[in-house]
Amino acid sequence: MKLDTIITGLILIAAFYVLLFIGKIINDLLHREYKLNFELVEKDNAALALAMAGYYFGLVLAIGGALVGPGISLIDDLIDLCVYGLLSIILVNASWYICDKLILFKFQISKELIKDHNQGTGAVSAGMSIASGFIIFGSVQGKGGSIWTVIVFWAIGQIILILAGLIYNLITSYNIHDEIEKDNVAAGVSFAGALVAIGIIVGLAAESDFESWATNLPDYLGYAALGLALLPMVRLLTDKVLLPTVNLTDEIARQDKPNVGAAYIEAFSYIAAAFIIYWCV
Repeated sequence: MKLDTIITGLILIAAFYVLLFIGKIINDLLHREYKLNFELVEKDNAALALAMAGYYFGLVLAIGGALVGPGISLIDDLIDLCVYGLLSIILVNASWYICDKLILFKFQISKELIKDHNQGTGAVSAGMSIASGFIIFGSVQGKGGSIWTVIVFWAIGQIILILAGLIYNLITSYNIHDEIEKDNVAAGVSFAGALVAIGIIVGLAAESDFESWATNLPDYLGYAALGLALLPMVRLLTDKVLLPTVNLTDEIARQDKPNVGAAYIEAFSYIAAAFIIYWCV
């Protein structure tokens, strides 16, 4: 490996971590209702830790989109990293508010995380951030686009995630909001997996080079519609193939101690299906 390649890589890594630090500062400023270090260290708040891990993962994906592909020059790469990195921070934080107001709209995410230490809520918040990170990643990495194409694809992606939440609530025989508010971690993990899966499908659909809205938008919406349509099928397959001797609904919402292990399998099945759909279609 050449010395100049190593130096370029180190500079980009340093810039990446600066952006992550900016993302942390902005998140702290937007959530003054709690002190992150105090919650994580003094109160051992695992719910907030889960939400923040998802937030940082979403940022890594979103900012990373600016680095994928062949570099032109160090200066150009740094400019792209800074411009799209700062945009990514704004959009991932905006996704948190969309989750709060339009997906988990029956209660306040901050209250569940801080007062109740609700890890089910933390899982959904993390899932939303990761899903948005995938969407931004795909929107940023292709050639031919601009800040505006990223914003539009992100906005459409948020609408699709909201629809995914509504559909998920319809295909489960329990109310996802009620279960999560009752501190049902299993319900939150399962739902988070579904959100991440939709984010993967939609995000990877946007990764091709941008030619025009007439060319790219139909493909983008087609993948999104396919992902939404297959949500019920994937849940059925998980129930009948991966966990054939149990009923998912019973394990997650109809017993005294919800089965988080079953929820992990369900979440995995959604995410695995997302990659399979993208590779095969």
